[in-house]
Amino acid sequence: MISTASISLLLSAVSSAFASPVLNGLPANLTSVIGRCGTDLNDTQIILAEKHFLLNKVNTVGASGLTIINVYWHVIRSRNDLYGGNIPDNQISDQINVLNSDYRDGSIRFTLVETTRTTNADWFDNAAPNTQQQSAMKSALRKGGARDLNIYSVGFNSGQGKGLLGYSTFPWQYSSNRKDDGVVIQYSTVPGGSMSNYNEGRTLTHEAGHWFGLYHTFQGGCNGSGDYVDDTPAEASPAGGCPNGRDTCSSAGSDPIHSYMDYTYDSCMNMFTSGQVSRIKSQISTYR
Repeated sequence: MISTASISLLLSAVSSAFASPVLNGLPANLTSVIGRCGTDLNDTQIILAEKHFLLNKVNTVGASGLTIINVYWHVIRSRNDLYGGNIPDNQISDQINVLNSDYRDGSIRFTLVETTRTTNADWFDNAAPNTQQQSAMKSALRKGGARDLNIYSVGFNSGQGKGLLGYSTFPWQYSSNRKDDGVVIQYSTVPGGSMSNYNEGRTLTHEAGHWFGLYHTFQGGCNGSGDYVDDTPAEASPAGGCPNGRDTCSSAGSDPIHSYMDYTYDSCMNMFTSGQVSRIKSQISTYR
C-alpha cells in the first residue's frame, strides 16, 4: 500500500518532468520524427504513475454512454493573418470533426464551447514544456474543469520547443497542477494547414490521446510493459513516414504504425486499438 504522502510525492515527480521533449537515446536516423511530440516520461515515472492508477482505478466494465468533452480553443497568434497563427474558425471546426471521427469508437464527443484569440508573439514563438511563456499563457487562458480540454495553437518557432508539432499533459497531473492541464499544438497541423505530411489533424488526435492517458506505442521499446496496452505490439522506436510491414521487435505482431499514438504521417494513422479505447475510458473515469 502506498501512503497518501507517497502518492503526493509520486504525482509531483511525474508532473515535474513528463512534458519535456526527450531527445536522448533515439537513433540518429529518427531526427526527422523526433519533433512530432514533446510528451514523454521515463521508465521510472511511468512505473510510479501506473502504481497510482492501479490504486485509484475506477472499474468501467459494463459502462456505456457518450462522454462529452467540452473544448476551449485558444488561438495564440503573433499577428492577425494566417501565417501569424490566426487560423480561421472553419479550420478549427474541421479539426473538431477529425477528433470526433477518430474517437467515435470510444463513444467520446468533443464539443467546441469557446474560441479565444490572443495576440502575443512571445507565447506564439516560445511556448514549450516547462517554459515561462507556457506558464503565463495557460495561467491567463485556461478554462473549465478536469474534463474540459483546453487547446492552445502556437508556432513553436524558437527556443526549446522549436520544431515541435505538439505536446500534452497526462490526466493524473490535473489534481496537482490544474492550470497546466491541456494540449499545445502547432497551428499549421490542423486540417488544411501548411505542415506537409502532418496537416490532416492527427497531431491533435495524438496529443489528446496523451491527455486521455495513453503512452506512445514505442514506449519502453521491445521490453517490459511498453505502453500498458495488451493489444499494441511492441515497437523498438518511433516510426516515421508509413513503413508498412515494419517489425522491430521479436515478439508477435508488426509495429502498430497505424495507431494514432505512433509518429507516422497523418495519412498513415487511422486507429486506436480496443485496448487503447479501454484504457482511455478507465483513465477518464479515474482522473477526469
